[in-house]
Amino acid sequence: MAAPLPLLEVRNLTVGFNQQNEIRTALHGISFHINRGEIVAVVGESGSGKSVSSLSILQLLPEKTTRYQSGEIIFSKNGLHADNLLTLAEPDLRQIRGKDISMIFQEPMSALNPVFTCGNQVMEAIRTHTKCSRTEAKNKVIELFKQVRLPDPVHVLKKFPHQLSGGQKQRVMIAMALSCQPSLLIADEPTTALDVTVQKSILELLTNLQAQTNMGLLFITHDLGLVRDFADRVIVLYKGEIVETGTCESLFSNPQHPYTKALLACRPILYKKGQVLPVVDDFLSTTPKAALVSNRLHETSPDNMPVEKQVIMQVKSLKIWYPKRAPLFGKAVEFTKAVDDLSVEIYKGETLGIVGESGCGKTSFGRALLQLIPITDGTITLEGKDLTKLPKKDWRQLRKDIQLVFQDPYGSLNPRITIGEAIRETLQVHQPEMKASRQKEKVIELLERVHLLPEHYHRYPHAFSGGQRQRIGIARALALEPRFIVFDESVSALDVSVQAQVLNLINELKAGFGFTAVFITHDLAVVQYISDRILVMESGKIAEIGETEQVINHPLSPVTRQLLAAIPGQGNWLD
Repeated sequence: MAAPLPLLEVRNLTVGFNQQNEIRTALHGISFHINRGEIVAVVGESGSGKSVSSLSILQLLPEKTTRYQSGEIIFSKNGLHADNLLTLAEPDLRQIRGKDISMIFQEPMSALNPVFTCGNQVMEAIRTHTKCSRTEAKNKVIELFKQVRLPDPVHVLKKFPHQLSGGQKQRVMIAMALSCQPSLLIADEPTTALDVTVQKSILELLTNLQAQTNMGLLFITHDLGLVRDFADRVIVLYKGEIVETGTCESLFSNPQHPYTKALLACRPILYKKGQVLPVVDDFLSTTPKAALVSNRLHETSPDNMPVEKQVIMQVKSLKIWYPKRAPLFGKAVEFTKAVDDLSVEIYKGETLGIVGESGCGKTSFGRALLQLIPITDGTITLEGKDLTKLPKKDWRQLRKDIQLVFQDPYGSLNPRITIGEAIRETLQVHQPEMKASRQKEKVIELLERVHLLPEHYHRYPHAFSGGQRQRIGIARALALEPRFIVFDESVSALDVSVQAQVLNLINELKAGFGFTAVFITHDLAVVQYISDRILVMESGKIAEIGETEQVINHPLSPVTRQLLAAIPGQGNWLD
């Protein structure tokens, strides 16, 4: 009897995009396969072709501009009969999408419909592919929400996407993808927006379901350390080509390609605060790798200086409560306490890291500092000015000094204007006396500072990868040279090599401009590297606060110990 066909086989796939009457190739003849019950990880930087390869499988790339120049994508659900997904008729392809092959998308806010509740969207996926009543579908959704650890599943069922945190939206997407028990699950950066504890539980959930159902799993990520403990095989993509493939054991113990070695070495958890992180170019350069890495490790960031204990911002008894349901007779009865009686002092020139699980109130706290959301009670004082009582006419001047790097880079950029104009807009509003030519020059300088190209000035947000869009957001925040910046998960969407570049850049800019930073993240490995102090939040309150070394090496709170235990890929291959 002939051996069963692989679940999925990609053969010599070359994909390009028609841009300005020119075909730009994103994938160069890649080939790989996935067997039933196998977990295959695809790892690479933003722009390496990871998402293009996954979207090609389900034919989700834009028809007008996408060119499949060569190759086949063969899918065989039962191991006997196979279909080439590139030539399959649209009605047949629709039967496969969401049922036999399902996908967890990278950006949940743009993948979820903002005008329907989360429950209705998952129920729609179930009822489209299975014969069940609305009540049966609703019960299944509640069970799925419990599996992905969404708090109060019955309540989340009725919520719209904008009412959930970034991590909670991602979990809704995961529940939707698993709803029809697919044969192949494509997970495109499924844990990017999740804190490490939920990330760990989601990975355990995916692997358990994969083992129970013999499902194939294509796991796409920028973090090699993340897949170390659960992937069967790893494929490393670089500039649209597969540069290395092998089992996890062989790839981690003996990486062959310089790019693979770079991805392993760029993780901030391997370095002390003040060390300049190595980047990919250090490994791909003609100079011997050992010399370059050694130079990097002996460099120190100019930001590695003692912080003066001069208070620049003081938060007292801050409360941010959201009503759980529409107020009755103008008065709400039940509240979600996103931030509950929080008090903290932020010192001038320091980087205060704020960590905690999704939904703990990190983002609400950060936005309240900039008065972007209403507060229920408390005061926020910046250099003697009570921001909660500041007249609106005074905020325009203050916006020059206080900036925010948003968590969702796609949602924070206007899709109708180029990214150059989006950054330049801040200069037009706050520095109208500056000549247009000089404004454009400054924007190009900012793009280069965040490792983008001058020609990117004229491109629209949809033309960039998730990591590139995040760098655009950072460039826009830096345009006015602010004194106080809130970084809200600003490196969570970046691959480790670009993350290293951005963290080095933040340290350089911080030394140059002397701004104070609040760095909100779910990643303790990053906050350990970048922060002077760490504030750990739990259920809207402070679970622990202290110097970075003290919190990391001698945690007092159970939630801190839990976050530390869940950090993936803690081994140092350079040892």
